[in-house]
Amino acid sequence: MKQNLTVEKVQIEDNSVVIKKYIKGIEGGRTLDVTGFSGAIKAGHVIIVNNGTYKPMPVEGDAYGALPENYNYAGILYNTIDSKRPAAAIMTWGVVNSEALPYALTGAKLTAFKAACPYIDFQKDEEA
Repeated sequence: MKQNLTVEKVQIEDNSVVIKKYIKGIEGGRTLDVTGFSGAIKAGHVIIVNNGTYKPMPVEGDAYGALPENYNYAGILYNTIDSKRPAAAIMTWGVVNSEALPYALTGAKLTAFKAACPYIDFQKDEEA
């Protein structure tokens, strides 16, 4: 009996543009709670955590939403993933191309992220 297997393709061409240097991450990765997300979650997406539950930072329109109550910043998504298979490598130490993030991380959110994840450096291509 022949089986047909359909696999959704996730575009990964931007992974190496966003993550400029990976030094360390959460060992073994984590399965994300992707409630409210569908399709691809791109490399460079901010990951948050509450009591062992990891999830992508909420998005409102074309920007990051507010950090949900009782959540903390955990790191940066290392590779683009499909929300149907939310196994994620989460970078906690490395260099990110700030111009290639899927959503801008600026102002108070950037300040709070840097305080929570001090080993992640944000650089533009010309700063490398």
